[in-house]
Amino acid sequence: MMSEKRSSFTGRIGFVLAAAGSAVGLGNIWRFPYLAAKYGGGIFLLVYLILAVTFGFALMIAEIALGRKTGLSTIGAYAKLDKRFGFIGILGAVIPAIILPYYSVIGGWVTKYLAIYLTGQGHGAAADGFFDTFIGKPVEPLIWFLVYIGLTAIVVMFGVEKGVEKVSKIMMPILVVLTLFIAVYTMFIPGAMDGVLYYITPDFSKFSVTTVLAAMGQLFYSMSLAMGIMITYGSYMKKEDDLERSVRHIELFDTGIAFLAGMMVIPGVFAFSGGDESALGQGPGLMFVTLPKVFDYIPGGGIIGFVFFLLVLFAALTSSISLMETIVSVIMDKFKLGRKVSCLIVFAFSVLLGIPSSLGNGIWKDITLFGMDFLTFFDFASNSVLMPIVAFFTCIFVGFVIKPQSLIDEVEISSPFKSKRLFAVIIKYVAPVCIILILVSSVLNGLNIISI
Repeated sequence: MMSEKRSSFTGRIGFVLAAAGSAVGLGNIWRFPYLAAKYGGGIFLLVYLILAVTFGFALMIAEIALGRKTGLSTIGAYAKLDKRFGFIGILGAVIPAIILPYYSVIGGWVTKYLAIYLTGQGHGAAADGFFDTFIGKPVEPLIWFLVYIGLTAIVVMFGVEKGVEKVSKIMMPILVVLTLFIAVYTMFIPGAMDGVLYYITPDFSKFSVTTVLAAMGQLFYSMSLAMGIMITYGSYMKKEDDLERSVRHIELFDTGIAFLAGMMVIPGVFAFSGGDESALGQGPGLMFVTLPKVFDYIPGGGIIGFVFFLLVLFAALTSSISLMETIVSVIMDKFKLGRKVSCLIVFAFSVLLGIPSSLGNGIWKDITLFGMDFLTFFDFASNSVLMPIVAFFTCIFVGFVIKPQSLIDEVEISSPFKSKRLFAVIIKYVAPVCIILILVSSVLNGLNIISI
């Protein structure tokens, strides 16, 4: 089959909104507040902000510049510059292929809750055991999983300009407005101000190495790093678009949404738990168990609940769209297939791989991999193992094989690279050491050898 002409974003705004949409996802909405609560509130927030504008900035610049320089997706980009390092691209392509199926299972849960609030049944969702009963059913979670991944596939099938970019231009501004609205609303709930102070006031007595490692690990989730997405999106970026400025704007979107998500969740849970910090440590359950109780309590909670889950659905979709787009792009580049055929292949594969995660809380709950349920195992394998490995080899590749100057030159095609010295130092010396620490601590913690 004839390969299609490579797509591109219409301009810098389209690129920024699409890339920011990729970065903003479920990790921002529930994982960031959970980690902020676990690792000291304000001190975690401060450490994260510092790392985002240094460590995260350097890695994102490297990946986007690699994509724009080569005009290829993750597999082709590394191999084009040095065939010996093509394996990095292969690993990078595996990561979104693992993440998309189980991510879409959670996206299905979000879609279910949106339907609940849309039909005025929010009171039932607040009942004890509702969430566990739902995810334990053999058929219903599968149906919502298929609905969600079907929506994702439809957008990707329309292509970069008509699909990914167009949807991102609509969703991202709405997402910002909704997040800001709920964050402000939550602050006025009686008792919420204690949560606000906990969240924004740094307590340096709670600073530790594990706080830094947790914040660095969150960067991978929040910024869509080390999974081929930014390389793919970079390959669609026009040469005349300001690359450094675009990355700064992506960081602003991503970090801003993460901050506002904390302002939605932490003060709200503080208000309804009597200031009990342990109530924040429920991971994804925080969103599906605790917050429906909050919405059930407050006046107009049914409407607020609908708006909230609509917001979460937007955030989840923008990320799953980028995950699928990355895999589709790899297939199109590697096998010279058309977009629609490539999209159908990815859809079928993702459905098959997502079924175990969907059933892992129900009829397959007794089946485990290394002591983990399917969803937890896929999350651990991709985020705790493969992503740090890809990020480490990317730093070595850029820092010592093609050299930072090659990407600095790519950035400066469109504009002066104001932070080029910072970029070179971080990518060669700081990031590789930090990433090794993240990898070791994540693996040991995931295998329950240590607990941090």
